Amino acid sequence: MPADTSATDLLTVAQVRALDCAVIAAGIPGFELMSRAARAGYVALRRHWPAAQHVLVLAGPGNNGGDAFLLAALAKSDGLEVMVWSPFGAAQGADAQRARAAWVAAGGAFAHGDATDELAGVDVVVDGLFGTGGGRALDGVARELVARIAARGLPVLALDVPSGLDADTGVAADAAVRAEVTVSFIAWKRGLFSADGADCCGRRELATLDVPAASRIAIGRDAELLTRAALDVLSPRSGNVNKGNFGHVLVVGGDDGMGGAVRLAAEAALRTGAGLVSVATRAQHVGALNAARPELMARGVECPQALAPMLERASVVALGPGLGQGAWSHALWDTTLRSARAAVIDADALNLLARTPIDLPASTVLTPHPGEAGRLLGSDAASVQRDRFAAARELARRCARVVVLKGAGSLVAAPEGRIAVCPFGNPGMATAGMGDVLSGVIAALLAQGLDAWEAACAGVVAHALAGDAAAGSSPRGLVAGDLFTPLRALVNGSTA
Repeated sequence: MPADTSATDLLTVAQVRALDCAVIAAGIPGFELMSRAARAGYVALRRHWPAAQHVLVLAGPGNNGGDAFLLAALAKSDGLEVMVWSPFGAAQGADAQRARAAWVAAGGAFAHGDATDELAGVDVVVDGLFGTGGGRALDGVARELVARIAARGLPVLALDVPSGLDADTGVAADAAVRAEVTVSFIAWKRGLFSADGADCCGRRELATLDVPAASRIAIGRDAELLTRAALDVLSPRSGNVNKGNFGHVLVVGGDDGMGGAVRLAAEAALRTGAGLVSVATRAQHVGALNAARPELMARGVECPQALAPMLERASVVALGPGLGQGAWSHALWDTTLRSARAAVIDADALNLLARTPIDLPASTVLTPHPGEAGRLLGSDAASVQRDRFAAARELARRCARVVVLKGAGSLVAAPEGRIAVCPFGNPGMATAGMGDVLSGVIAALLAQGLDAWEAACAGVVAHALAGDAAAGSSPRGLVAGDLFTPLRALVNGSTA
């Protein structure tokens, strides 16, 4: 029997709807699925807000509204004070109509107008407005009510998908619901984990509703959720080894005034377990590097001829931290890529690649942020952010190499279309030097024998978890060097 991957499968809206149809065709009526969703939502409500007594339920016109009506009926039968706000007229679809009728039959009350008067004394708001159709902008009274709920700081439980969040792209419309908890039904929707997903969803929980495994397998998945298990590729080391067993990373970069970037990337490679790490940089940075981290082999390189012997000794190159885009930068960039060494390409090395396309070495990983990805695709950061999944896939296809699209919910994409999403990381990591650290981490993993996909996935997870451990409850003020201690613990199998 195939392994159950429901906890890590990420589906598009179209796939979720196909799965719904498959489950119904397998013998589970749609109203039964709706009832199961309502029960799962109500269990989550009671678990997270056990003292809640007054609940306001927002019910839309479709099946998400049907889930909300049935949850309201459960809460009322349990003795809670419940008010339903549903200004959209008749429910759409037989199951949603039946759910609304069940609420009416239970003697349920409806709020009228903009429901502002009903907010007084509310303990929890349940969002069942639009579900997977919630990528549209909230308008009219719905927009006003959601804004008032946010202004009052009322906690929100979102059913399936927060209203206003695109379940495919993770992009939030203006005035989207910001939930404290989101319960996703049947399967994870991929947009819950990227772009605005984390901000809108809060804590994410999955309720599979006991749908048949065969139906899941038949539909498949669009993407996969990365977990700590991505680090399992790092097996414990044997005792009879030496530094030559763990690869030699060469970091190339550090133009005038940017010596810190190569220092961060190089130390990250050391902390992730590379046996040897060299740095090719401007001569004025060598003294500082030797003083701060003597374990690095730093050399001033002012021309491609001086770089050549360093490339001969390296097994993997981290190309781009602080590289710049001038003549010196371009010469080192061109020499490095023509050496056919496995590489991690970041920062200005990506900008140079956008200007001058070149065949990339095998086992190369590109690590762009949205702006760099946009330049490589001939568009811009805003276009990339509108659909991060499509952008990552297209860039991996064009370059025929593994791509890490950095940002909230970093994506790892392979040329054949496989894509993975990292759910870890925090806003404190939006600071200078974090990308340099990631480059060094992935380069070290490549040097230790992982293939490009494994190195990218494990590197992204280790980097993000290290950032979470270093930030704790205080992400503001986090600096890139804070990641080194937890990073070392993580790559040795400990929880940072």
